[in-house]
Amino acid sequence: MEKEYFVHQSSYVDKPCQIGKGTKIWHFTHIMPHCKIGYNCNIGQNVVISSNVTLGNNVKIQNNVSVYTGVICENDVFLGPSCVFTNVINPRSHVSRKNEYKETLVKQGASIGANATIVCGHTIGRYAFIGAGTVVTKDVPDYALVVGNPAKRVGWMCQCGEKIYFTDSHTTCLTCGSQYIKTDDIVKEVGE
Repeated sequence: MEKEYFVHQSSYVDKPCQIGKGTKIWHFTHIMPHCKIGYNCNIGQNVVISSNVTLGNNVKIQNNVSVYTGVICENDVFLGPSCVFTNVINPRSHVSRKNEYKETLVKQGASIGANATIVCGHTIGRYAFIGAGTVVTKDVPDYALVVGNPAKRVGWMCQCGEKIYFTDSHTTCLTCGSQYIKTDDIVKEVGE
C-alpha cells in the first residue's frame, strides 16, 4: 500500500508512528517511534522528533529543530529554524532523568522564531508569537508577543500574524479586521 505522506530517502521514520496524509518529511530528519504527526505537516531538513511527540495538523517545522519527548504542538503551529525544546529542568550526563520529563504544550497557531529556546514544563498560548532568539522560561499567554532572555511580553499579535495595539480594552486588527478584547492582561478574540 502506498504511503499518503512523503519521506525523503535520507530520512528515518522509526515504527510505529502515525503520520497524516499530505505530510512531508525532508532531508536527514529522524522521526522516533510512537510519534503522532497530523496531516499536511512540513518537517524540514535535519529535524529530530523524539518518541511520543504529538504534532497537530498543518504544523510547519523549519530546518535544524529538535522536538523532544514531552512536546505537544496543536494545529497550525510554526517552529522556526534551529529552535529547540528541552524536556528536563536539571540535566546531568551521569544521572538518568527520563522519568522526570516535563510536558510542553504549544497551542494552536503559535509561532516560535528562529533560535528560540523553550524550557520545558510551560504552555505557549494560542497564536502567541515567540521572537527569534527568545528564551521561554514561563507560560506565555494567548496572543502575546514575547522577546528576550528571559522572555518578556512586549505586545500582542493577531492570529493573522500582525501586531495589534490596545488603546482601551478593545482593538481591531488593521490587516484582517479581527476584533479583540483585553481584560486584566488576558486577550481574547471577540466571540471566543
